[in-house]
Formats: sequence, structure tokens, C-alpha cells
Amino acid sequence: MKRNFVFSIIIIATFFSANKLKAQDATILVQKVKTKLEQVNDYVAEGKMKTDVAFIKAPVGKVKVYFKKPNKFKLKRDGGISLLPKGGISVNMRSIIETNDYTVIPAGSVVVNGINTKVVKLLPNNDNSDIVLSTLYIDETNLVIIKATTTTKENGTYNIEMQYGKYINYALPDKVTFSFSTKDYKMPKGITLEFDSDLTPEDRIKMKNKKGRIELNYTSYTINKGVDDSIFK
Repeated sequence: MKRNFVFSIIIIATFFSANKLKAQDATILVQKVKTKLEQVNDYVAEGKMKTDVAFIKAPVGKVKVYFKKPNKFKLKRDGGISLLPKGGISVNMRSIIETNDYTVIPAGSVVVNGINTKVVKLLPNNDNSDIVLSTLYIDETNLVIIKATTTTKENGTYNIEMQYGKYINYALPDKVTFSFSTKDYKMPKGITLEFDSDLTPEDRIKMKNKKGRIELNYTSYTINKGVDDSIFK
């Protein structure tokens, strides 16, 4: 009986030690991703933006994106509208990681778009944070975020997927896909939605319960060459 008791204690201790080690490994992985992101002090990116939201007329448009540490972000589009999460796609991921005010929880491994990723959940310690939970799918080899699912208080849950190429050494994606529920997402102030003229009021309500999808395809980045603060005013 005594031997069984001792054996049980050893099993429990081993279990908790293994879980603690996994949590430490996940925290270290997030820190490595953060360090890679910190290489970029500022950038100016050019590309095209496609908005695929059933109830909005939004043709593909050219965009120019500006970023400057720690959290300045601005997207300029040639006409049309932009329905990005508050702070912008890139800043959203960066701002979560660059603060240390969260608990990292390991959540296994999964293949995303053919890439093996480590899954970690970031739980903000600040109760006032708009973000409730973020789940990151990290390419451990290249130390970049392949996918992120974020649940917020204001805009429901949205997903971000990133594909990398020429600028992977800076953790800057070539393509970003942002998807969200149009029912939960709050439209930015000042946006007037343009509905197709043949839609009935009932059709419009149904449209608002669809999924929205935004694609940003970057063609070039100018990195760490300086961006004037006046750009963000």
C-alpha cells in the first residue's frame, strides 16, 4: 500500500513537472517570435487589398501601409473602405506579443496550410483588455505566426492567416487574410455601407450574418528607413 502511495505521488509530480516544462517551452517560443518582430522599427508597405463582404461594394484597391514602433499604424487606400481590426492587422499581433501582460498556455501541435505549427494560447492578465483570448499557430522553424484566432469583447472572434516569402526574415508577410463574422463586427465610424440596389430589407439582414473576408497582398516593403510621425496624424 505504501509503495502504491509513493508511486502515485511520483506520477503526479512527473505530470505537473512535464506540464510546467511545456508552459516554459511555449513562453520561450513566444519570446523568440517577439524578438524576431522587434527587428522591425518601422516600415512602409505597398500592395493590394480585396474586401469580400457580401453586403458591401468594395473593389480591389491599392494600399499603402505605414508602421512605426511601438504601435503606430496607418493604412491608406485608393478609394473604398477598410474593415481592419482596431490598430490594424500587423499591429494587432505585435501589440499582443510585445506586452508581457499575458499567460502563455501550450495547446499542442497542428498542421496549417501544410506547415507544422505549435499552438499557444495567450490569456491577457489585464481584465480591461479588449482581447479575451488569442490562439497563435507558430511556425517553430521560421519563428513566424502562420495563423491567429482572437476573441474580443467588441468585435467578436476573427481569424488572421499569414503567408510569407521574401520578407520572412523580418516576420513580415506577403499575404494576410482576415476573416470575421459580419454579425459581430462593429463597423468603424464614418463608414456608409453601399448595398446592391436590388436587395430587399430582409436580404440585407441575412447578408449581415455572413462571413467577411479581407485579403492584403503586399508587393514590397521598405524596412527601417524611418517614417515621419506626421503620417499617423
